[in-house]
Amino acid sequence: MSEDQQSQPQDKASAPAVDEGALDPQTIRALAFVRMLVGKMQMSVEVNVPPDDGEGTPDEIRIEIEGADSGRIIGKKGNVLDAIQYLTARVAVRPGDARRHVIVDAEGYRARHEDQLAQMARRLAQRVADEGKVITFDPMSARERRIVHMALRDVKGVRTESMGQEPQRRVQIIPEKTGT
Repeated sequence: MSEDQQSQPQDKASAPAVDEGALDPQTIRALAFVRMLVGKMQMSVEVNVPPDDGEGTPDEIRIEIEGADSGRIIGKKGNVLDAIQYLTARVAVRPGDARRHVIVDAEGYRARHEDQLAQMARRLAQRVADEGKVITFDPMSARERRIVHMALRDVKGVRTESMGQEPQRRVQIIPEKTGT
């Protein structure tokens, strides 16, 4: 078996998630770049655009990576995945193009992380509402801060604010004044 054959996914039975012929130029560039990159990394994974699950927005480009080497693609605390996502955004969205957010996920890692972060934020918000004390998160990325703000936007008795400068920007959960 040649080296190229070894780096290819073993399971070719799964079909692409969407009709790639119908994709816009930015998404095509993003998909081609990620496929090229994981190929050069000799990773045994498949790279596809997932079907629209209704959770994304039109200004997002979503790429999903699945396969035996997905753990290596994620890296420690998602650092490799973050780097791939950053590079993909630079390639896919060129100057003059419509600004779109690129999301590269591997085996649902980002989705699970976002769910866990939102659940933790809701638990902490309940504590803030009960105890009346401000809770400040450790520094977070803009995307993580947005997840916290969105998870708590409808929670009664608390509000959220971002504070500080990048890369030390943090979210605070603040009790709302009750008028007593």
